[in-house]
Amino acid sequence: MDYKSPLKYHYKAKGGWMNDPNGLVYFNGYYHVFYQHAPHHSVPWQEPMHWGHARTKDFIEWEEFPVALTPSEPYDRSGCWSGTAIVKDGRLYLFYTGITAVSVIAVAVSDDGVNFEKYEQNPVIATYPEEGGPDFRDPAVCCIDGVYYCIVASGHIQTKTARLLLYKSENLFDWEFTSVVGEWEDSKYAECPSILPFGEGGVLISCSVCRLDETHFFQIMTGRLENGKFVCELSDSFDKGPDQYAGQVFAGKDGMPLLMTWIPGWKYAGFVDGYDIGCLSVPRKIFVENGRICGAPVDEVAHLLKREDPAVEMNDWGFTVAREKQPPLIHKGEVRDIAILRDGYILEIFVNGGETVYSLLLC
Repeated sequence: MDYKSPLKYHYKAKGGWMNDPNGLVYFNGYYHVFYQHAPHHSVPWQEPMHWGHARTKDFIEWEEFPVALTPSEPYDRSGCWSGTAIVKDGRLYLFYTGITAVSVIAVAVSDDGVNFEKYEQNPVIATYPEEGGPDFRDPAVCCIDGVYYCIVASGHIQTKTARLLLYKSENLFDWEFTSVVGEWEDSKYAECPSILPFGEGGVLISCSVCRLDETHFFQIMTGRLENGKFVCELSDSFDKGPDQYAGQVFAGKDGMPLLMTWIPGWKYAGFVDGYDIGCLSVPRKIFVENGRICGAPVDEVAHLLKREDPAVEMNDWGFTVAREKQPPLIHKGEVRDIAILRDGYILEIFVNGGETVYSLLLC
């Protein structure tokens, strides 16, 4: 398998290391995609994290821009870590995690979507509340009924819980802590959350959770905010991996929730000596059907889907996917429909209209 061959349909930085998608947003006629980036190294942690930047109209042809956020200030000198983006009054706001000895929440603003200026009074959230902990990062910002909300991922050491902390603001700069909006027991911390309006008066929340044993799981939930708490109605982790991480949900130009994730995840750092094989998934539409949260590729890439692939062997109980160095992927269950997107060494498989999704490398 040639891991250095160019990918046709998945965005990959021209050089350097990339991981989590950040700041996914539709702005001024383009989808803007930011991501964690080490521009001068193909393996992580050789330099502080930056925000890489590209834009597209169709998720196939990409225009790569210079780095959007560079560690340059006392509050982010050790890295500009993950966050999200929001458009307000024709301006694009990037909310990110500034890293020094502690983590803080900072914001940068742009009028053209290319050049960003960090807010003079950063950080806008300088420390975690007593309900949180030192793992305090990855702000997710949205507007619901004229109020701006920010969810910050954290953990609570004393109770061994992963938590999402809810803040609110009227102007995107002055934030008030409200409550613990979500919590997972027997966990170290949450990370990479998203929050969007969803349906009539509802919200969609997604995040990754790190268990006490250091394993992770990704979860998407729909429900409602009531008195500072998230009341979950549906929950699923339809992307079963095994080679995906740090998915972020964002609003498409028509308001449809879309999900992009990092392929293949941390376990492949250094997999190919001197070369990063990471990329971003194709965007998936997130919707509810027959009481289940589903994901299907956006219309722009639907023509790339196939019903079969040489690596996928169908059988009477499901299917298997042969891989070069890893154990085969095994799917057990009824397969009424299957759609496969193949791009070099990557497969994205959508089963039964998106009830289950697999993102994996053929390694």
